[in-house]
This record gives sequence, structure tokens and C-alpha cells, in this order.
Amino acid sequence: MTPGRIIFLNGTSSSGKSSIARELLDILDDGVFFHLAVDSFNAMRTRRALGEEELDTALRRTRMGFHRSVAAMAEVGNDVIVDHVLSEPWRLLDCLSVLRPEDVLFVGVHCPPEELARRERARGDRPVGLAAQQYDLVHRHGDYDLECDTGTATPRECAERIKDFLPHLPRRTAFARLRDRHVAGGAAPA
Repeated sequence: MTPGRIIFLNGTSSSGKSSIARELLDILDDGVFFHLAVDSFNAMRTRRALGEEELDTALRRTRMGFHRSVAAMAEVGNDVIVDHVLSEPWRLLDCLSVLRPEDVLFVGVHCPPEELARRERARGDRPVGLAAQQYDLVHRHGDYDLECDTGTATPRECAERIKDFLPHLPRRTAFARLRDRHVAGGAAPA
């Protein structure tokens, strides 16, 4: 069975990842794609109030489960659009260890800080300042196959760039390069 392709959108909260993913679902016509968003996994969690330590543990397990769900979907041949915030180094390292790097188109989704703040206020469903906290963290690994700026391009324009780039995924993807740098021996841990 041929593994599925993974379009991995990484950016701060409110940067436009979900909007790009929705546009991609409309325009990609060479397979069946699924949009898997880390926020959707978080929304499945119990509503019971959790203490800080219990919440941190639950969030870490949720994100690890999310990464493995993405890997499982792709492993059986599904094409996947991932919507994620790699704001902690372990998240990227975990993704590098469970996703096949040759199948991942790693897309950096950027947006100017003032526009992120405006979007947060308009949405009203995120703590104001969350994107600012994440801003210097999510892209610090410094390596993508493709980058988009939703401050200068619409989600549709970003999706079209991604669609046009997808058939030209480099043999040595950003995920392969990052795995070589960050995972012992360049291979996933057993």
C-alpha cells in the first residue's frame, strides 16, 4: 500500500492554517484529503476542570496521540492536511520520529504580529496574546519546504501555492533534513 501524502501546516494560533486547510480541501483534485487539526483533538477532551499539572499531562498525551493518528492515517494511504502549532521543541521531535519524512510537505504559515492580534480579538475564542507568545517559538527550527504569509496572501492564494508545489516535493524534504539534525542517526527511534 502506498502511504498517503502529508501537507503539514505549522504556524501560530490565528495565523490562517485552518483557513488554508479548508481551501486545500476545495482545490486538491488528485486524491482524497482529510484535514486533521490539533484543535479538533483538544476539543474532544473532557470538560471537567483540570489542575495545571493534570492539564499539562493531558495536553502532552493529546498531542502525542494526534501525531500518531496523523501517521496512522497516512500509513494506510490517506492524504492528510495537518494543522498544528509546533510551539514546544518536543512536538517537532515527536513528529519527526513518527511521520515518514519523504511524505511530508512542511509548510510554514506566517502572519505579522499586529494582524495576529487583530484576528485574536475578532475571533474571541483564543486568549489575546497567545499568538504573540507562540510567534518566536513555532518557526525556530528554521526549515520548511514552502512558506506562506497570510498577511499578504489570502488563504486561497496560499492553498494554490501549496497545490502547485505538491507535485514538486523535493527528494530531501525539510522533515528529512530536520530528522537528520535532531533525531539520533536520522532515523525514527524504535
